[in-house]
Amino acid sequence: MKETLSVLLVEDDPNLGALLSEYLQAKGYAPLLCHDGSAGWQAFENGVFDFCILDVMLPQMDGFTLGEKIRAAQPHLPLVFLTAKSLKDDTIRGLKIGADDYLTKPFRMEELLLRMQAILRRVQSPRSAVEMTDVFQIGHYQFTYPKRELAFGEKSLRLTSKEADLLRLLCLHKNQVVNRSLALPKFGNATPILMPAVWMYISPSFANTSKPMSVCKLSTFMGRVLN
Repeated sequence: MKETLSVLLVEDDPNLGALLSEYLQAKGYAPLLCHDGSAGWQAFENGVFDFCILDVMLPQMDGFTLGEKIRAAQPHLPLVFLTAKSLKDDTIRGLKIGADDYLTKPFRMEELLLRMQAILRRVQSPRSAVEMTDVFQIGHYQFTYPKRELAFGEKSLRLTSKEADLLRLLCLHKNQVVNRSLALPKFGNATPILMPAVWMYISPSFANTSKPMSVCKLSTFMGRVLN
């Protein structure tokens, strides 16, 4: 069965947003529509997405800023900007942020769909050597960071952005004690007082798989700071 791809759609025009959302849904995607940049960022942090479509002129947080935050959190996530602007500087800025494409309004929905499909074909092609460094073996599990996927055999679990970032950090420091100063930046304004809450992101990732972790063991050390 073909996997339904989740799309974060951030568009402040309610009419266009509704039309795009309905069109994507009709084409087999699972869109989540947000009407401002702040809501879009909150949705991204709390969800798991395969594709992002962002309007540039957004209230609360503009599309470029949102795109930069998303790209910093997930470098491989496909990203397309929509804009009423046709200025060359805006196009260049969008591409510098790391957008995969840039559409100027008005556009045909079929064109957006075809561009999405072309981007997804590139993303889903065999991984390069650089991308393979973000695939980790954890006991009987395989963790693919670009997809935020934790797999056990034929079963898989999609992680949130924070869960994936933290699990990748631990994988990169296998058999080492990870200082909380490395983990805290993954959680924005978290403070040492909130550290127990931060570590709560770890266990659900494995508990939800309903499989034993085999040779993998995760321990926390509370008390003095390890330098």
